[in-house]
Amino acid sequence: MSQAPEGAPPPPPPPPPPQLRGAQLLKAALEQAGSGGQDDVRELLRRRRASFNEHLKWLLFNKPVPSLIQEGPQCGLVALWMAGTLLHQPRAASLEEIIQVALERGYTAQGEMFSAADMAKLAEEVFSCQAELLSGGLEGRNQERLLRHLLAGLPLLIPYDEDSNHEPCLRRGYKAHWAVASGALLGLKGDPQLLDCQEDEEMPGLFHATPPYSSLPLGAVAETYLLSKQGKSCRYQLWSYQQVQESNAQLTHFSPKRAADGKVYVVPGGGVQEGLCGKAVLLQPAPKPSEA
Repeated sequence: MSQAPEGAPPPPPPPPPPQLRGAQLLKAALEQAGSGGQDDVRELLRRRRASFNEHLKWLLFNKPVPSLIQEGPQCGLVALWMAGTLLHQPRAASLEEIIQVALERGYTAQGEMFSAADMAKLAEEVFSCQAELLSGGLEGRNQERLLRHLLAGLPLLIPYDEDSNHEPCLRRGYKAHWAVASGALLGLKGDPQLLDCQEDEEMPGLFHATPPYSSLPLGAVAETYLLSKQGKSCRYQLWSYQQVQESNAQLTHFSPKRAADGKVYVVPGGGVQEGLCGKAVLLQPAPKPSEA
């Protein structure tokens, strides 16, 4: 191999790897979700296996979403981008486009989203989808509505208070954060007939359903966990539904730390309680013209 003449300047460094943008970024993220996403869930279940009630049958269903790490207070917009990948739109909106529309409509100033109603309107505009704003908390009929939505293979956006490990906690809204739920793990009592489900080869008692799945008798559900992602980690998390519901139900106050940081934030007239407490956003593709 020839050497450069003595005293010659060193060769220039190799060019940096190309930065993925727009459609390229989405394609790479979807490939990651399709391969590593399910492996991530399996490893999560292996770690948590000992905590599951062995007297129940467990049903897992999930439509993997790609991961995207937020920069600054963009948790809601990042969660929306992740959820949008499940809507199978002809053209996917980039995070940059979502941020730009949110700024232009006055929904955000720093990337924050303190209004679930604004989140629903933003989703419909950037993804040309249908967004349902759910109010009144995540219990009762709303819980059944959310589970059937996830069973259909559709994404759900949930505001909650984020703990240091990213799990839901109770901080009165001071740590308000957004996550996307794309699946669930259900503990079923009795002997429910799990049609078209496959029992896991490594974990007996765990059954896999492929969304959309409509054969589940929800009356048999004894325990519920949500499979969720949020913008501060690439990995799925498994959260107790009750833990999520309780965190969502106590989002009432704006963080004093944010109020004193000198920045402008867009908060609805009724505050965090009006914008986020007891709210969730359900997304689904808009009906085709022949179906409308």
